[in-house]
Amino acid sequence: MQQDRTTEWFVPKFGPRNFRIGVGILFLPYTSIVTCFAAWGSLSGQFETGRFVAICVIYFLSVGVSAHCLDAVGGKTKPWGNLPKKLLWIIAMSALGIALTIGLYYAFLDSPLLFPIGIAEGFFLFAYNLEWFGGKFHNKSSTILSWGILPVFAGAAIQTNTINSESVLLSFISAIITYALITTSRKYKECKQNDAELRIIRNKELILKSITYGVIASTVVFFVLRYFF
Repeated sequence: MQQDRTTEWFVPKFGPRNFRIGVGILFLPYTSIVTCFAAWGSLSGQFETGRFVAICVIYFLSVGVSAHCLDAVGGKTKPWGNLPKKLLWIIAMSALGIALTIGLYYAFLDSPLLFPIGIAEGFFLFAYNLEWFGGKFHNKSSTILSWGILPVFAGAAIQTNTINSESVLLSFISAIITYALITTSRKYKECKQNDAELRIIRNKELILKSITYGVIASTVVFFVLRYFF
C-alpha cells in the first residue's frame, strides 16, 4: 500500500499542505547529507571559503532540488500526489542551470577536473531519477557513486583541482554512510507500506535521524576546526 509521505519525519507538521509537500519533496535530510559530503571534500585540503560555499550550493541545487524534482516527475510511484510536471521541470532546470553556471565558472577558471565529475553527476541525475534505460541505473551502486563518492571528489577538485589522499579516505567513509542510509531508508519505506509494527518503524526512523544529524554535526565540527584552527 502506498503511503502518504506528508507524514514523514522530515516533512513540516505546520503550514498548508502544498507548503509541506514542497519541503518534503526536497528530502532535506538526504539533500543535506550529500551537500555535507561535498563540504568534506572541500575541507580536505587547501581551503578557500568562497569555493567551499560554491560547491555546497552546487550540490544543494543539483542533487538536492533538481534531482528530487526530477524524481517526482519520473518516479513510478506518486507518494506526493499528482504534482504538475511542468512546474517540477521548471524548478528542476532552473536549479540545475544555476548549479551548472557556478560549476562551469570554476571549471574554466582553474578546476577543469570538475568537467568529468560534473558530466558523470549530470548523467546520474537524469538516468537515476527519470529511470532511463529501464531503470538500470536506479540502484544502490549508482546512488553510492553519485551521492557518496563523487561529491567528495568534487569538493576537493573545486579547491585544488586534485583528488588528494584525504578526500579518497573521506569518500570511502561517505560511501559506507550512503550504503547504510539507502539500505535503512528502503527498509523503512517497506515497513511503512506493509503497516509494520510502530516500534520497528520508529527504530528505522531513529537510525535515519542519527545518520542525518551525525553527518551534519561532523561537518560543522570539521568546518570549525578547518576554518578557525
